[in-house]
This record gives sequence, structure tokens and C-alpha cells, in this order.
Amino acid sequence: MAEQLSFTVLTLFPDIIKSYMSSSILGRATESGVIGLDVIDIRDFSENKHNRVDDYPYGGGAGMVMEPGPVMSACERAKGLHPDKKSRLIYLSPIGRPFTQEIAKELAREESLIFLCGHYEGIDERALTAEVDDYISLGDFVLTGGELPALAVMDAVSRLIPGVLNNDESAGEESFENGLLEYPQYTRPEDFKGAKVPEVLLSGHHANIDLWRLAMSLLRTHEYRPDMLEGFILEKLRRRALLKYIKDNDLFSEEDREIIRNILNA
Repeated sequence: MAEQLSFTVLTLFPDIIKSYMSSSILGRATESGVIGLDVIDIRDFSENKHNRVDDYPYGGGAGMVMEPGPVMSACERAKGLHPDKKSRLIYLSPIGRPFTQEIAKELAREESLIFLCGHYEGIDERALTAEVDDYISLGDFVLTGGELPALAVMDAVSRLIPGVLNNDESAGEESFENGLLEYPQYTRPEDFKGAKVPEVLLSGHHANIDLWRLAMSLLRTHEYRPDMLEGFILEKLRRRALLKYIKDNDLFSEEDREIIRNILNA
């Protein structure tokens, strides 16, 4: 199978990236060549005999700043790895766009993604200005380095690449894919310490299973992420079928029915 997306990671800690990306689903995807992975150690481009790539910040302050020279040399090496592909170089930083499933879909359409992982107090601004195409943030908090955010983004993007997941339908049924959180999942045994799998999932009635899952997604989203329901619209026939299903089915309490009716009528 031809490689569909190339990842390159620039980091001071290559083993973190290699360990995660060689495991489980992503490990199989890189091994089979569905996605490509190159990891570049920024220390290899150090300009001093001790392989140091950081120095004290001008103007004073706590911590160290990564020097522009090694970072820019590493970026140039990364861009030269796949000259036949158009690359986007991303810096993981709190100033970036908050990462979402929509951004994951956007990135999955690229040919080559390069992730620059900062450390210490960050990277000299001159290197960022010269090399970075995009800034992405995982949220309003601070980590010790960019490796975890880079792995999170690569994981989310990889799931959208055809051939990465065993079940091609899986990526389309996850949380956020239809604007809702995912419904609850169950497996064997049917009865675990008195807690039973909902009967509808054992029925083999796929239309009812689909409606139950939709109802549970709505209820779960209402409970945990009500902000996601703003502007939510359900196709007319599907809305009518769901309203009839919850009305006729004793799996739902009257409170649950009222919540779903309010969401659909908003």
C-alpha cells in the first residue's frame, strides 16, 4: 500500500515519539507504510561540542530558550526529506489554533506534516518566523514540551487516513464526527455483576439500534458537552423516527424524553 501521509517530528526527545508511534494501531500503520514517520533529533544540529541547543534569554527571566540555528537546520533537513510532497510545518504552542476534529480532517488532507516540538521556555522567535506555517494548541495549559501535543495531533489525524483503522466505519462513528458525543459501548458478558447490556443491542434490529444510539448520543452530549448542541439540526425523517422511537420505548425515562424533545425542537 502506498504511503498516504508523511509525519516528521523535530524533537529533543526522539524516543518518546518512536515509542508511541511504534505501538498498537499506529505501529501497524507505519509498519505497513500507510503512514510514514521520520524523527529528527534537534541536538544533531547543535553548533557546540556539548550538543547544547539552548541558551539564556535576552532580557533576563527564568529558564532557557532553544537557539535558532539548530532549530532552523533541523527544519531544513525535515523539508528536504520529501521533496516531492508539499509540507506544512506546525509548531505546537499555546498561541496556536485550538485543535479540533475539523482541524484533524484538514490536516489529514495534507501530503506531509512536520511537527516542531519546543522545550524549556520555547524557541527563538526568529526561527519560528522563518520556518513555521501553522500554530496548533491542545488547550489553555502548559506542558514541559511539544511531544505530547504532537503525538495527540498525529494520533487524531492518523485515524482519518484510509487503511489505518481495521474497520473503515470506525472513524465516522467516533465522538465529534456528527456533532455529538459517542453513544455508550458494551461487550461481553451480557450480565456483569448485575449490570446488563441494553436489550436493544441484543435484538439484531439495526434500525432500532441506530435510533437508540442516536438518542444516547443526544443525552450524553446534553449532560457532558451541552455547548455542542447549539445549532444542532437533525434531518426531518430521522427526527420523526427518533421522536416516535423514544415515545414508544420504555428504555427512556420521561425526563430523557423531554430532554431529547427539547433538543430537537430548539
